[in-house]
Amino acid sequence: MLLDRILSHDRPRSRWLALALLIVLVALAVAPFAFPGVKALSVAAKALVFILLVASFDLLLGYTGIVSFAHTMFFGIGAYGVAIASSRMEPGFAAVLVGMAAALLVSLLLSLVIGLFSLRVKAIFYAMITLAVASAFQTLASQLSDFTGGEDGLSFKNPHWLSPAFEPFEAPFLGVTIDGKIFVYYLIFFVVLLLVLALLRIVNSPFGRVLQAIRENDFRAEAIGFRTVVYRTWSNVLSALFATVAGSLLALWLRYVGPDTTLSFEIMLDILLIVVIGGMGTIYGAVVGSALFVLAQNYLQDLLKLGAEAFAGVPVLSQVVTPDRWLLWLGVLFVLSVYHFPTGIVGRLRALALKMPVKAKARDKEAVRP
Repeated sequence: MLLDRILSHDRPRSRWLALALLIVLVALAVAPFAFPGVKALSVAAKALVFILLVASFDLLLGYTGIVSFAHTMFFGIGAYGVAIASSRMEPGFAAVLVGMAAALLVSLLLSLVIGLFSLRVKAIFYAMITLAVASAFQTLASQLSDFTGGEDGLSFKNPHWLSPAFEPFEAPFLGVTIDGKIFVYYLIFFVVLLLVLALLRIVNSPFGRVLQAIRENDFRAEAIGFRTVVYRTWSNVLSALFATVAGSLLALWLRYVGPDTTLSFEIMLDILLIVVIGGMGTIYGAVVGSALFVLAQNYLQDLLKLGAEAFAGVPVLSQVVTPDRWLLWLGVLFVLSVYHFPTGIVGRLRALALKMPVKAKARDKEAVRP
């Protein structure tokens, strides 16, 4: 089937998971028209960027078994590449392409160096090395104010077709004014869709199967004849390049780049949380987990505000159910999700799908017995 080829023969293997993926896809595809408003569109764009970012990190962690804390560094390189080129060159597609190409080249070289020199050490030492490199890069981005804008960051202009001032149609379409911001959103949407499908192809290829063999037992993979250092290095490189593209897309959306928007360690923690919530070793987990996490991160305060109004007269609940406690409730939701979904949402749904035929066969046997 055509759908099997598009998904690289990696079906969701669960009706509920397929439904969840379809809801996320349709919601993101029609977001500018179904959910009008600046905040809703920003949340949808952020969800798209995080889907690509988390999926690229899952290639490293979930499929290869490598723990890295330098992922936001490559994310920031992509964002800063576009911002620096657009602020120093004439705003246009040439500046965007030059900035993205330069960012991809820098990420390629850095990921190769980190991979070749660091992946020979044990996992915990590699994680510490990547953390040190990411911290050093964040410090450089903050201090090189003439080049990166320092703590203030860089603001720049998008190409004319992607600027909010560009309005090609006089009349609104489906009640929404079509402008450059809508074009940027759909550019992000289609790029993320294509790259997620490319990641599905990679993890379901012979290369991806070797990565999973290394994750399960690297000594056995080495004994079979695979050069594990080479495969780990290429996994590191591919993961970095996809993260760089995600950073470039975020820069186009925000038209601003700063240390807090791409290089913050909080973003790295968010990536780790999403991977655990969605399910490691599943590209689909990045899609579902990113959508749920970004929604909770942006709308949990609104829900708590409604709860605070409902429990205004209750002494204890009025203090607990308040928008100021949104991080507390986000942590509670994370603990509950890990407790009830230890293998992530995708793993749990697939496990339930496998149990259903077994239960059906057991019922049939009971019905056949005299």
